[in-house]
Amino acid sequence: MTDLLEPHAIGRDLRRRDGELKVRGAAVYADETPVPEGAGPPAYCRVVTSTVARGRIVDLDTTAAEALDGVQRVLTHATAEHLASTEDRELAVLQDAEVGFRGQIVAAVLADSDEIAREAAGLVEVRYAAEATDAELRADRTDLYTPEKVNAGHETDTATGNMDDALALAPVTLERTYRTPMQHNNPMEPHATSALWTGTHLTLWDSTQSVHRVRDTVVQVFGLAPEQVRVVCPYVGGGFGSKGTPHANVVTAALAARALPGRLVRFALTRQEMFALAGHRTPTIQRLQLAAERDGTLRGIAIDVVEQTSKVKEFAEQTGVPTRTMYAAPNRRTTHRLAALDVPVPSWMRAPGECPGMFGPEVALDELAVELGIDPVELRIRNEPEVDPETGRPFSSRNLVACLRAGAERFGWADRDPEPGTRRVDGWWVGTGVAASVYPTIRMTKSTATVRREGGRYVGRIGAADLGTGAYTVLPQILADALGVDEARVDVLLGDTDLPEASVAGGSSGTTTWGSALVEAAREFRDKFGDDPREGDEAAADVPPNPAEQDYVMSAFGAQFAEVRVHADTGEVRVPRLYGVFACGRIVNPRTARSQLLGGMTMGLGMALHEQSLLDPRTGAVVNHDLAEYHVPANADVADLQAHWLDEDDPHVNPMGSKGVGEIGIVGTAAAVANAAWHATGVRVRDLPITLDKVLG
Repeated sequence: MTDLLEPHAIGRDLRRRDGELKVRGAAVYADETPVPEGAGPPAYCRVVTSTVARGRIVDLDTTAAEALDGVQRVLTHATAEHLASTEDRELAVLQDAEVGFRGQIVAAVLADSDEIAREAAGLVEVRYAAEATDAELRADRTDLYTPEKVNAGHETDTATGNMDDALALAPVTLERTYRTPMQHNNPMEPHATSALWTGTHLTLWDSTQSVHRVRDTVVQVFGLAPEQVRVVCPYVGGGFGSKGTPHANVVTAALAARALPGRLVRFALTRQEMFALAGHRTPTIQRLQLAAERDGTLRGIAIDVVEQTSKVKEFAEQTGVPTRTMYAAPNRRTTHRLAALDVPVPSWMRAPGECPGMFGPEVALDELAVELGIDPVELRIRNEPEVDPETGRPFSSRNLVACLRAGAERFGWADRDPEPGTRRVDGWWVGTGVAASVYPTIRMTKSTATVRREGGRYVGRIGAADLGTGAYTVLPQILADALGVDEARVDVLLGDTDLPEASVAGGSSGTTTWGSALVEAAREFRDKFGDDPREGDEAAADVPPNPAEQDYVMSAFGAQFAEVRVHADTGEVRVPRLYGVFACGRIVNPRTARSQLLGGMTMGLGMALHEQSLLDPRTGAVVNHDLAEYHVPANADVADLQAHWLDEDDPHVNPMGSKGVGEIGIVGTAAAVANAAWHATGVRVRDLPITLDKVLG
């Protein structure tokens, strides 16, 4: 694709169209859905979850719960409807007595109020035949196995050249092990669904990143026809990947609605339930090996990853994939091994693969720079590849070096003293660090858009989801430029399976995919109706093929710089400065893009300093399963947070020239903070998060 849109609306710093509604509290979310006309009074669902990680239910007494005034039904594996498909075991809710992880749904109470449902759920008595729990991830397990593929369809293992020879012959080698912890998504809005079954049709108002994915899943699980299921999602209070694929809560809501025909059933997970039922980022153990010349030129790089999955369903995070493309080295190896444990099912969390997978390599590169006495920015520049190391194809654009140099200038990197543990200000050790980031440019093929002249305006329709990322704002900007009209005359409707099918809002692919469909629909519209269309004129189009995707490797790149202060007496860690410079193609809306980049960097800061789901291997329980103990960053955690970008012109990626900004911000942040913490203290922390006991040690 070489014909970029001529930007008029694109690139403007426009206010969010949905901003006022959200600020005023007028945006309606899934759990707030008004009762439809003709439906009975709403009912409320609360669930009972397992207290063992593995075993079998031997007795389930619902007598006391059912006797409570206001309770309508109690669903168990003995009373719930039999699903048409239980192939996906995560979604096989209340289908048998088997327990596969702690926190699994074992009963659901439906009542006239949320308070009654909650009380009744507490009255359900469950007795288990518990089995031994196996929930400890170790690299020395004898039952590690090789998955067929890793997430997004990537090859599990790759090898180029001979890494063993490179390590034997290189004058400088480095071998280290790095660990990232289990982490959980905690969007402001929990996973929630309001469901209504009329007897023939099921409507779900769901907090989701893909209404069509939810519909297709429900159709398969319940054996319904697509026209019997409608999914609506006008607003989402954050998702970060956890709402990108349906989990057990959606099936539970549908089961509840079908048990009470004609009544709207509301079901929202509690914060504690989200730690078992909404996915998590798998912990990783990363063995890094580097072989280098004394001038810093890499002769080899290898990453061997061990991570966990659930015995209920496999999910293999693509942690080693970024190493395949990031730096030039003639000898490379990447491997993935899984331990199937008695834990909930892992899933997507912002930048799956790239986020944990860049921590080990970027800290290892910092350690190599120290070993060689080379500046860490310069070491990365010296290993910049001319073509993609894995495929040999050219990059459509790759401006990592420019990001590193621009970031270094903004941050004042040139004045940095490389010696660690030598700067102390008012009782705080001070250090600075850098890391690079990468995220692939993804454009899905399964999306359709329509454009219609309606009420004197131009209305685009596509069943996409706005997670709070700005789709309601940026898609009209794209459509306006594609039509050659003012942005104020354009609307784009989203979030409903009654609209044309759209891909998931994930992988930083939303704008690139949905924008491409809208641009193609606008081209069809103009070709058919010219510049003076009549009321009711309409055109539709799918995402068109892009032959350049076969010729080029397409990715966004960035560089993060962090200043860290560690209190000499208490070990308290602070990050007073965190800067990022990114090359993400053309920026459609600077306001929404900056928000996404800053949000990603903030999550990366949480990964570096706070976020860790503490799993008790004896019970399989996450013991810090709420926001009182699962800590996330607050404003006080960083004083000077900045996101900048380069003006990057990439004619190959799509008509807008965009690459996606939703995930690149998180990717290198934790490594930059870890490298800065070493520079401040001289203590190298290789297992996240960076806590006071580690830096004092």
